Amino acid sequence: MQPKWMRMAFFLIGMATLGGAAAHAQTDAAISLYGAFTETTPANVNDDISQNPSNAAGGLLELRHIAKPWFGYEGTYSYNRANQTYSSASGPYVTCGVCTAITSWTPVSANAHEVTGDWVASLKIRNLRPFALAGGGILFNVPSTDQATTSGIVTGCGGGIPTCIVGAPYTRTNATTSSTKPVFVYGAGVDWGLLPHIGLRFQYRGNLNKAPELVPDVIGTSSLTHTAEPMIGVYLRL
Repeated sequence: MQPKWMRMAFFLIGMATLGGAAAHAQTDAAISLYGAFTETTPANVNDDISQNPSNAAGGLLELRHIAKPWFGYEGTYSYNRANQTYSSASGPYVTCGVCTAITSWTPVSANAHEVTGDWVASLKIRNLRPFALAGGGILFNVPSTDQATTSGIVTGCGGGIPTCIVGAPYTRTNATTSSTKPVFVYGAGVDWGLLPHIGLRFQYRGNLNKAPELVPDVIGTSSLTHTAEPMIGVYLRL
C-alpha cells in the first residue's frame, strides 16, 4: 500500500498538470478576409460539359477553443460569391425544338455559404501559435436569381423548319435551384499575438466538395473540385 505522502504527491502533481493545461487553454473569436480560387471542373466524357467557377473574395467567422496545450476544436461560417459557368465546346448540349445547339454557356450568379466543425492541433511558441486543422461541414450554393440564360450557336436542324437556321445564335431561359453539398476542410496557419488578447491570424484553408449543380436542365459535372482560400484575419482572445 502506498504511503500517505506518496498519494498526496501524486495528487499534487495531477492538480499541477491540470492547472498547467487550463493555463494554456484558449478561447478566441476571429474574423478573416480571404480569396476563393476554385479550379475549373473538366468536361465529362458523356455530356461534354465543363464547369468554370469565378474567383471571389469572402469572409470567415471562427469560434475556436484550445482545450489542451496542443489540441482543440472550432466552428466556422464563411461567405463568398460563387458564380458558375457551364459550357460545352464540341458536342450537342441543348435542343430548341428540332434545332441542336453547341458551344453553349450558362452563367449563373450565386452565393456560397459554408458551415463547418474542425479539429485544431496547435503549439504555442512565445507569441506565435502555429496550427493545423481538419474537419467537415455543409456547403450551400444559392443562385441570386431563379433563372439563367443558355446561349449558343445552332448547328443542326430537322423537320424542314425554316426558322431553324444553322449558324444562328441561340438562347433559352433555364430555371435555377440551390445546391447543398458536404465539404471536407483542411488547413494550416499561425496566430501572431500582438497584445495579450489581440493578434493576427494567417492561414490557408482548402475545401474539397462535389461541384454544385445550379441549373436542373443542365447536367452538372458532379466532379470533385477544390477551392484554395488564403486568408488573413484578426482574433480576440476571450
